[in-house]
Amino acid sequence: MFGLNFMKFDSMNYVIHYQNGIVKKEGRGLSFFYYAPYSSIVAIPVQSNDVQFVFKETTKDYQEVSVQGQITFKISNPKQLAETLDFTVDTKGRYIKNDYEKIEQRLINNMQTACAAIIQQFNLKEALRNIVTLEHDVAMVLQEAKEVTMLGVEILGVTILGIKPTPEMARALEAKTRESLQKEADEAIYERRNFAVEQERIIKESELNTEIAVEEKQKQIVEKKMQTDVVKQQNTQQLKEMELTAGIKLEEQRTELVKLQTANEREEADMQAYKIQTSLNPFKELDYKVLMAITQNGNSAGNNMALAFREMAENASKIGNLTVTPELLSSIIKGQ
Repeated sequence: MFGLNFMKFDSMNYVIHYQNGIVKKEGRGLSFFYYAPYSSIVAIPVQSNDVQFVFKETTKDYQEVSVQGQITFKISNPKQLAETLDFTVDTKGRYIKNDYEKIEQRLINNMQTACAAIIQQFNLKEALRNIVTLEHDVAMVLQEAKEVTMLGVEILGVTILGIKPTPEMARALEAKTRESLQKEADEAIYERRNFAVEQERIIKESELNTEIAVEEKQKQIVEKKMQTDVVKQQNTQQLKEMELTAGIKLEEQRTELVKLQTANEREEADMQAYKIQTSLNPFKELDYKVLMAITQNGNSAGNNMALAFREMAENASKIGNLTVTPELLSSIIKGQ
């Protein structure tokens, strides 16, 4: 009413109230009345913002790549930005000009310049592999850029989401990588098979060594058994020899004993014979008639008959005939 208006801003806007070209108020989140015909209000957003970018660059080996990412920034010096760009708002709080897009475009331009200077130092493969290095270097260049400093903008971060080659080159790299991976897979299969063969060889060697050890052990057992058998045979032979020697000695002792017994018996027999002979010697000179008389209990008819027959036998040459009757013999026998 009559040009007097009320304006209210949130805390994410830095407000500068100019009246007749002089700063009347300034600060964040202001609310105030002002006289529109003599006032000009500038509202600069100070919150952080992200700006997306996609552009193409050429690597050191003249390969085209597409760089995609985003820049995170905020306005750290709104008064300086107000002197460079126009952020004046109308009575309804709408920007008279859209200079905020200029900030984004200038940041993208600086970003592209920095990326071009750095990517041209790498060949295609290095550029694809060094995204983190590229991010760091581009952020440093962008923060130190004079135009960015003059805008009063602070770079919070630079993120490169991807670097992509052309479809033809991507297929070529994929084919080369695919072949390389296939080669690595073949080498892995070869190594696995070679490892399996080596393990099989080790197992067979182990089995062969085990068999050799078993054979050697069996050989040792057989040799030990043979040695034991030989020792047993030697012991048996020695025992037999000892038994034979003992038997021979025993037989010799028996022979000696028999000889001794025979000698003793002979001596005893000789002694008995000597005794008998000594006992009979006195009777050798005796007449048998006297001897018979001594050995018999008196003279009997039988003895006399025997002596008679003996004398007849001695004088048989002188006897012509001799008749012995049965009665005579019977009487002789009965007389006995």
